[in-house]
Amino acid sequence: MHETRAPVVQFRDVALRLANGRAIVKGLSFDVRPGEILVLLGRSGSGKTTTLKLINRLLLPSEGKVTVEGRSTVEWDPTQLRRRIGYVIQEIGLFPHFTVAQNVAVVPTLQGWEEERKRQRVRELLDLVGLDPTSFADRYPTQLSGGQKQRVGVARALAADPPLLLLDEPFGALDPLTRLELQRELKQLATHLAKTLVFVTHDVREGMVLGSRIALFQEGRMVFLGAPAAFLNSQHPEARAFVAALREPQTQPHPSAGEVE
Repeated sequence: MHETRAPVVQFRDVALRLANGRAIVKGLSFDVRPGEILVLLGRSGSGKTTTLKLINRLLLPSEGKVTVEGRSTVEWDPTQLRRRIGYVIQEIGLFPHFTVAQNVAVVPTLQGWEEERKRQRVRELLDLVGLDPTSFADRYPTQLSGGQKQRVGVARALAADPPLLLLDEPFGALDPLTRLELQRELKQLATHLAKTLVFVTHDVREGMVLGSRIALFQEGRMVFLGAPAAFLNSQHPEARAFVAALREPQTQPHPSAGEVE
């Protein structure tokens, strides 16, 4: 089904190098298919977040080409590109002096939507992420729990109905039960809205819960790309290390000190 439609994102022989020539990522060639949740899994410093930032032009490739909706990121106007992409991060980044409603409506406001259209969209999205608009629209971020803030962050990312969402460790700071609840809700939401998601995590359990496919990163390279079932059976040493972590509740492969994501 996915293969008959053009990829939302394409990487072709992409590398990003520092001024000293060190490659943060290299040799990246893959597609992000419409409607899938592609999980970028790996240790800290493996290049996951760098790859994510290459999609929304927070970074530009040193080599190769990244395209979004068939157009190279270097040809996109950065502002227009980012308005086509929802972005959710662990720190959430809600404006503390804005109400929940104002936070959700940030992009529609920038795009000049009429007030009634914005109010309707805010109500619709708060309902969608499980927050009663009557109770939450006029609250401020300091009046919300961590899970509620992250729901507002997801609603804000969806506000202008972007086809693509990028999520960078969005649930990493939450307690395990809230985290699992939000993972399940996000997967249902993505399916319901037919959105394409690229989701960064170092947590193999999270990757298995969410991913249509898993892209495993090691030292700036993608060393595996495939379905979760195939990941479980991969013989690549790094994949086997992550799979082993599934049987050790408190164990995840840890970063080395000083690594750059």
